[in-house]
Amino acid sequence: MSSTIRISLAQITSGEHPTENLELVDTHARAAAHAGSDIVVFPEATMRCFGGPIRKIAEPLDGEWANAVRSIASDAGITVVAGMFTPAPDDRVTNTLLVTGPGIDASYDKIHLFDAFGFAESDTVAPGSDPLVVDIAGVRVGFATCYDIRFPSLFQKLGDLGAEVVVVPASWGSGDGKVEQWTLLARARALDSTTFIAACDQAEPAAAEGNAPLGVGHSIVCSPTGEILGQLDATPGMLTIDIDTGLVDAVRRTLPVLKNRKHFDA
Repeated sequence: MSSTIRISLAQITSGEHPTENLELVDTHARAAAHAGSDIVVFPEATMRCFGGPIRKIAEPLDGEWANAVRSIASDAGITVVAGMFTPAPDDRVTNTLLVTGPGIDASYDKIHLFDAFGFAESDTVAPGSDPLVVDIAGVRVGFATCYDIRFPSLFQKLGDLGAEVVVVPASWGSGDGKVEQWTLLARARALDSTTFIAACDQAEPAAAEGNAPLGVGHSIVCSPTGEILGQLDATPGMLTIDIDTGLVDAVRRTLPVLKNRKHFDA
């Protein structure tokens, strides 16, 4: 059965102070609600940008920062997806997406850690293990984070679990060809899983030092056929798109890649 959902991608630049970043969440959540959106997606590391001591600011899912996001979502009447850091048992943290809004409170811990391009996320972050799909406004929505987008099997698993839309908050590392890779990967994962992909990156910061992944912007929404439905540039902004999930059923009938794929032993 076809459902329509309106989604806003809030392409922000997170700073070093979690309380100040809450102001960005509040402003953009209210703007998205005013635009009639069911979901507003913020980037990975909304709580605090990479490149600093994330262990010190990590809080549990029932801590002050997460509860403040819950209050923002409740007041605005919208589901908020925002990246934060929660404590892990081995003196690391987990890179967590908080998903909260009317009738929903869930979380996803990033499975694939960014140990690439000279950055070792696993030094400070413990990996998650469980895919997440939840019902939002009558639509099955799956979740992935940043580096996850390079791994088709996760998106296919989300499709198997019934996801019609997959939300991908990110703090994408800059470099030669990285914007093109980001765009290509979003389109490819839409085709792999025959889902809509709504990928929200951190905006490109005005200045950056070191190799921490801070964002390149270019948040994007793709259809199950890989069509780009909307994309931002590198600067802060918000992209709002209406998604008709009826296209997912239609594509899966004519191009049943999830049913046709073969599974190989490692």
